[in-house]
Amino acid sequence: MSKPVFKKIALYTLGAISGVAVSLAVQGFAADKDGRDNEVLPVQSIRTMAEVYGQIKANYYQDKPDADLFEGAMKGMVAGLDPHSEYMDKKGYAEMKESTSGEFGGLGMEIGQEDGFVKVVSPIEDTPAERAGVKSGDFIVKIDNVSTRGMTVSEAVKKMRGKPGTKITLTLSRKNADKPVVVNLTRAIIKVKSVRHHLLEPDYGYIRVSQFQERTVEAVNAAAKALVKENKGKPLKGLVLDLRDDPGGLLTGAVGVSAAFLPSEAVVVSTKGRDGKDGMVLKAVPEDYVYGMGGDPLAGIPAELKTIPMTVLINSGSASASEIVAGALQDHKRAVIVGTQSFGKGSVQTLIPLSNGSAVKLTTALYYTPNDRSIQAQGIVPDVEVKDKERIFESREADLVGHIGNPLGGEDVNSETLAVPLEKDADKPAAKEKGKKKKDEDLSSRRIPNPAKDEQLRKALDLVKSPEQWQKSLGLAAKKPVSNKDKKDKK
Repeated sequence: MSKPVFKKIALYTLGAISGVAVSLAVQGFAADKDGRDNEVLPVQSIRTMAEVYGQIKANYYQDKPDADLFEGAMKGMVAGLDPHSEYMDKKGYAEMKESTSGEFGGLGMEIGQEDGFVKVVSPIEDTPAERAGVKSGDFIVKIDNVSTRGMTVSEAVKKMRGKPGTKITLTLSRKNADKPVVVNLTRAIIKVKSVRHHLLEPDYGYIRVSQFQERTVEAVNAAAKALVKENKGKPLKGLVLDLRDDPGGLLTGAVGVSAAFLPSEAVVVSTKGRDGKDGMVLKAVPEDYVYGMGGDPLAGIPAELKTIPMTVLINSGSASASEIVAGALQDHKRAVIVGTQSFGKGSVQTLIPLSNGSAVKLTTALYYTPNDRSIQAQGIVPDVEVKDKERIFESREADLVGHIGNPLGGEDVNSETLAVPLEKDADKPAAKEKGKKKKDEDLSSRRIPNPAKDEQLRKALDLVKSPEQWQKSLGLAAKKPVSNKDKKDKK
C-alpha cells in the first residue's frame, strides 16, 4: 500500500476514534451525574467501526461524503434495534411533521417491515387501498416497479404519498397466491370516518371504530346517542364494538373509547420502560383522554353503556390502540372479546428531535393492560375464538424481523394460514367476475353490518342477547394458551 493511502487511512481512523471517544466521554459524564455507574467503553467495537470507515474512504470506488457515511451508520444503528425505531434525516423529519399536521394524498393503510420488505398490517376502511383489495399480510414488493427490498417504512410511505389524483402501481406478494398481485390505485386525500354505527336489531347496537383519531372519542359518544334515538329513545340492552382491522392511532383515543364503557378512575393502560421501570398510568378520567383544550368528549353519554352486556370484535389487523381498548375491557371483565388473536404491537415510540434538525424515533417503553399483561408479540387472546372463513392469512408483530419479545415470557405468536389456497381457475373471467362481486359485497357489509353473513358478528350479537352466556364467557381467555404451538398441540 502506498504511503499517501496509508496516511489517509491513519488520519481518518484517528479522527473517527477521537470523535466517538469525545462523544461517549460526554455521555459518560452525564450518566455519572445522574448517579449511574459508567459503562466500560467498547473500545474494540469503536476501533472496528473506525477501520471500516477508513477502508471506505480510502478504497471505495466513489469518494462518499462524510455526512452520508455517518448518516448511513446512524440509520443502520437505529434500524437494528427493532422494527419500529428509526432515524430520520432533516428532510424526512420535516416531511413527517408536515404529513401529521396537514392533508396529504395517500393510499390508506398501516404498514410495517418484515424480511427486508414492506408489509401491510391493515388497510384502512373506505380508502383507495381497501377498495383496491389490498389485504392484511400482503407484502409490497414493488412500488411503481421499484423494489422495496431494504426500503424503510418511512421511505415506502414517502413513495406512496403524493398529489391526490395521481396514479400508483403496487406489486403485492400474497400468501397462497401462485403469482404476484398487481393493483393500480389513485391517491386520495385520506379523511377516514373513524366511527360508524348501526342498530343491528331493536335494543342491540353496533359501533365500529376503524382508526383512533382526534375526534374518535367524541364520535363514539355521538354514535351511542344516535343508537338510542334510533331505538325509539329506549336504552340499549347490548352493544357490539367492532375493532377488526383497526391499526391503532392516538393513545388518547384508546383511553377515551375505553372510558366510554368503564367506571371513572378505572386503569386503562400503563407503560414500563428500561429494566421494567414504571412509566405512566392512564385512567378513565377526562384529563387522560381529552385532546387539546376542549371539554369532555364523553359528556352526556348514555349511562347504560357502562353496564349493558358488551362484546368486542378483534382480529390480526387489530393493533396498538385497538389492542389497548380490547385489553382494558377484557381485564375489567366489561366485555367478551370475540374473533381471532390481535396483532401484538405493544410498544411505545417516542420521537426525539436532534440538534441538527433530524430526529430519532425510539421504542422507549411497552404497554401493559390493567392486569399487568404485556401485549407485545402476543396480542390479545379472544375469550371466544371465531375464525373468519373468508380471511386467508393473519400476520402479526412477531413476524417482523428484530421484533421485541414479550417481557413476561411465553412464546411469540406468529402468522397463521386460515383458509385453503386460492382456486386454480381464479384467472378465468367467470372466477374474476365472481371475485369482484364478492369483494364489493364485503366492502358494503362493512358499511352495513349483517350478522347473517358475518359469523364473528353473529356470535358477538348472540352473546349480548344472552346475558347468562355472556357472563359465562367473560374472562375465558385467561384459561387459553397464547402460542400457536400450544394451539397445535391441543388439536
